[in-house]
Amino acid sequence: MIPYTSFLYFGVSLYVLIPNLVIGWIKKLGRVWIVIATIVMLVVQYWIVQNISKQSAVLEIWMVVGYAMFQWLVALSFLVYRKRRKSSWVFFAVILLSLLPWLAARLAPLIQSSNDLFFLGLSYLTFRSLDVIINIQDGLIQGLQPIQYFMFLLFFPTISSGPIDRYQRFSSDWQHERTGPEFLKDLDGGIHRIFTGFLYKFILGVLIQRYWLNPVTAGTQLWQIMSYMYAYSFYLFFDFAGYSNFAIGFSYLFGIHTPENFNLPFLARNIRDFWNRWHISLSWWFRDHVYSRFVFSALKGHWFKNKYMASYLGFILSMGLMGLWHGTAWHYIIYGLYHGVLLVVTDWFLRFNKQKKIFNGERRIWQVVSIFLTFNLVCFGFLIFSGRLG
Repeated sequence: MIPYTSFLYFGVSLYVLIPNLVIGWIKKLGRVWIVIATIVMLVVQYWIVQNISKQSAVLEIWMVVGYAMFQWLVALSFLVYRKRRKSSWVFFAVILLSLLPWLAARLAPLIQSSNDLFFLGLSYLTFRSLDVIINIQDGLIQGLQPIQYFMFLLFFPTISSGPIDRYQRFSSDWQHERTGPEFLKDLDGGIHRIFTGFLYKFILGVLIQRYWLNPVTAGTQLWQIMSYMYAYSFYLFFDFAGYSNFAIGFSYLFGIHTPENFNLPFLARNIRDFWNRWHISLSWWFRDHVYSRFVFSALKGHWFKNKYMASYLGFILSMGLMGLWHGTAWHYIIYGLYHGVLLVVTDWFLRFNKQKKIFNGERRIWQVVSIFLTFNLVCFGFLIFSGRLG
C-alpha cells in the first residue's frame, strides 16, 4: 500500500494514530508506541510480493528488513573502526558499501529487465544511511543505539518519499520527553499540515491534473508544450508538497519534528533561492554532504588556481548527482546538469552585480522581474525532468 495516495491508507493509519494521541496525552510509552506503530505500518505498506528475478520472488517487507540490518552492520562496523583511527580511503570504501543496495537496484534492470530489487523508499533510506556514515567519519556520532537507529531509518511517515531527516536532529526528538503543552502544539501543527496536504494533493493537484495537465499531455504544438510545462510544474508542486505535508503532519503527532520540504518555491528570486525553498531536505543534503565537502577539499588541497572554480564544479557535481539519483534516464541527468549550470551562472551574476551595481535587488520592479525569470527557468527545468522533450 503506497502511503498517502488513497483514503484507505488514511483509514488504516487511524489504528496507530488514535492510540498515539491517547499515549501522547498521558505522556507514557511514547517511544514504545512509535516502534509498534512503525512495525505495523511497515507491514501494511510492504506486504507485497516482489519478483526479484524470473525464478524467485520475496515479500518487500523482508527486503526492507534486510536492507536495514545490512546498513546497521555497516554503520556499526565503521563506528568501531573510526574510534581507533581515521582513514579517508576506508571512509570512501564504506560509502560505496552503503551505496551497494541502491546501485544494485538501479543496475539490475539494465542487466536483465525481469530483475527488480527496488522497493519504495530505497533512495530515501540510502540518504539517511549515508548521513550516519558521514557523521561517524566527522566524529559527530559516538554511539548507535539499535532501536534509535532503526527508527531513524524506518520511521513510517517518511520512509517512502521523505522529507530526508538527519540522524542528530532525529535523535534529539527521539530522546526528548514531550510535556503537555508541547503535545498540544504538535497536535495543532500536525493537524494543520495534514489538512494542508489534503488541499494540495487531493484537491488542487487533482484539479490541475484532470482539467489542465491531462488535456495537453499529448499535444505537439508549441503552445500545448508550454501549457504542459506550466501545468506539470504546478501539479508536481501540489502533489509533492501535499505528500510532504502529510509526512510532516504524521511525524508531529508522534513528537518527531520532520524538517520542512517546501517554502513558497515559485516566489524564489534566483535559482540559489529556489533550491533553498524546493525539496529543501534533498537540496540541503547535497549542499552539506557533497557540495561543501568537495569545495572544502578543493580549497584545502589547492586543486584549482581560480578560487571560484571549486564552487562552480561543486554546483555541477552536486546537481549532476541529484539528477542521477532520480534515475539513469537522459532527462534526469540533463535536468541535474541544467540546474548546476544555472547555479554557476547565478553565482557569477550575483558577484558581478555586487561590484557593478547594475541592478538594485531591493527595488520592487527588479524583485518582480527576478521572480518571473526564475519561475520560467524552473518550469523549463521541470519540462526537461518530465521527459516530455524526448
